[in-house]
Amino acid sequence: MHRILSIVLAICCLSFSGCGVKYGFSGGSIPQNMKTVNVQFFENIAPMVYHTLSQNFTEGLKERIRSQSRLSQVNGDADATFEGVITGYDITPAAVEAGSDRAALNRLTITVKVKYTNRLDETGESSFEQSFSQFREFSGNVQGQEETINREIIQLLTEDIYNRAFANW
Repeated sequence: MHRILSIVLAICCLSFSGCGVKYGFSGGSIPQNMKTVNVQFFENIAPMVYHTLSQNFTEGLKERIRSQSRLSQVNGDADATFEGVITGYDITPAAVEAGSDRAALNRLTITVKVKYTNRLDETGESSFEQSFSQFREFSGNVQGQEETINREIIQLLTEDIYNRAFANW
């Protein structure tokens, strides 16, 4: 009886070892026939300008796509295209110090208007034009922290844009 139970258990283990489901968050729902993507330069037209923001954002979006998808990046015609502008770069007070008019906490917000075109989708349903905003709060003066805060916000923005285009989130 013990031997029969061992054999049945071994057969079950072997038959289920080939079964499995793989879950992942990168790659999303990129169509199999999509091979190339073109990320165009995002110009900064915000009233307040940070000198390297356009370059850093554009490269951040390219890196996000490069690291999380199988798509090849091209400069010309592509299956998918990202284009847009940086429309907002704002530093506003988020909290005021008690007993004074100084900001105890400030908020840096970056807004990007993105146009995503999926040339393989004849219905146009997966293409979009949308603004994305993210912010980070900080204390003290922005000068010593601006580059780090920008990098954090760019990571959040590129994640949102990638998910909207490829993960349908």
